[in-house]
Amino acid sequence: MATLDIKKLEESSELELQVFDSRIQAGFPSPAQGSFADSVDLNHELINNPAATFCARVIGDSMVDSGINEGDMLIIDRSLEPHDGDIAVCFIDGDFTVKRIIINNNEISLVPANRKYPVIHVPKESNFIIWGVVSHIIKKINR
Repeated sequence: MATLDIKKLEESSELELQVFDSRIQAGFPSPAQGSFADSVDLNHELINNPAATFCARVIGDSMVDSGINEGDMLIIDRSLEPHDGDIAVCFIDGDFTVKRIIINNNEISLVPANRKYPVIHVPKESNFIIWGVVSHIIKKINR
């Protein structure tokens, strides 16, 4: 399993960006009608609980079919209660991994989103915690 480079997010940092005043079509193009009307602080958009929120850069390709690629930045909220089907950062027997958690009859499985990797069935005797729930994925789009 790969390790994650986990960093705590700054509570007091602000980043305000201008917001385009109209929606942008992802289908058939429409005439541009908008203007820059307001600003948005990404900290307020992406982080609900700064004291419990961390970010980590992804290493590996086990979650590519869920849109999580190597180099993506995950925003992880440790205050969220994990639910069946969530994508979470888990600590198992000394390693961190990001997987979809499946909870079935008090048994937990960590499911990759790449057929090259097996499902990890978490034995009861393992050193295991669900460290935090992934709330957002930040991707860089290269030219």
